[in-house]
Amino acid sequence: MQEHTPENGEAELAAILEHCNDLRLAPMPEEGALPEGFTGTLGHFPVYFPEEIAHAAGLLPVHVLGGGNRLEMKYADAHMGSFVCSICRSTAELGLNGSLKGLSGFITHPICDAAKHLAGIWSRNFPEQLAQILYLPQNVNSPGAISYIAGEYQRLRGEFEKLAGHAVSDEALRHSIGIYNRNRVLLRELYEIRRDAPWKLSCTEGYLLLRARTRIPCEQHNTMLEAALPAIRARRRAAQDKPRVVFVGGFCEQPPLEMLEAMDDTCYIVDDDLLIGLRWFTADVPETGDPMWSLAESFVERSAASPVQHDERKTKEGYLMAMIESSKADGAIVSAAKFCEPGLDEQVAWSKHLDQVGVPYLILEFEEKMTSFEQMAMQLETFAESLLFAIA
Repeated sequence: MQEHTPENGEAELAAILEHCNDLRLAPMPEEGALPEGFTGTLGHFPVYFPEEIAHAAGLLPVHVLGGGNRLEMKYADAHMGSFVCSICRSTAELGLNGSLKGLSGFITHPICDAAKHLAGIWSRNFPEQLAQILYLPQNVNSPGAISYIAGEYQRLRGEFEKLAGHAVSDEALRHSIGIYNRNRVLLRELYEIRRDAPWKLSCTEGYLLLRARTRIPCEQHNTMLEAALPAIRARRRAAQDKPRVVFVGGFCEQPPLEMLEAMDDTCYIVDDDLLIGLRWFTADVPETGDPMWSLAESFVERSAASPVQHDERKTKEGYLMAMIESSKADGAIVSAAKFCEPGLDEQVAWSKHLDQVGVPYLILEFEEKMTSFEQMAMQLETFAESLLFAIA
């Protein structure tokens, strides 16, 4: 039996991270290659989707996160304007070029006009796939918000039952909630390491570990994290002279991996909103009672803040400052995807408030299809040096 040493742990972690990157680049799983227990794949657009419902129906929930910076656009421009954000255009391209033909269905959300209209493109061009819009409330402070959300979830449950060919029991839903609760615990541990010992886990590495869940069953992701976390904690890495920074703006369209690597070169990214939908709940969902109600109540009462959810209890300025204060950050990188209306709107509020309270920040704009990062790297280096000078 091989002796467990830090060196062995590092080798195991390197293999896990390589697998995560392979998953990031891999195509959607085909019907014949689905994991045991799943009969189809259900694609969903960011930001948040109640994956537990699809999981309980035996439909593998997979994030549709656009085409990155390796996709050639051939068909989508005939369906969407050039002023639409990259993730919506490349998602349409992936559908139209056949990359998503293996999906059993596709769920999008009215988080913005472009995302909402993806469902219409889908239903018109791919009638063999289920195409639905999940209408989550704009005003979660309304007294009827929880019952409305529970009704929406129940509606989707019925659609998934028809797609899967069998009923989805409350017991199956509670079982799935338990699996996802375990995932939430592990992801909270992952981000605790990022905050407490960021030299042990870079933003890029943490992102790869997080994003792996967009392509594999949640229970497999749990097993992966349970193997990775002890290896990360056992790392013998010395802390470097880098400023502590939070990153915001990655809630929907995802920055290229090269952008995250450029940030890691100069800063410790101690918190972020990357793929926030995978970490939407700040506490576990109750595993007793009506599972639809538990998920709906958690959306209102146990959810993270995001530019696409309007909750008067979570102001734009308030949740950014909470991130900065809880992670003991020296500054912030305030980004937005090009043509992203929710992100750009948030960026204005964030930068104005940070000016008022005197927190240093850097504004960056990105697109998933970016391929050149030299200028951004220079901006990040200058920002990091100014922070180190300020806190010296």
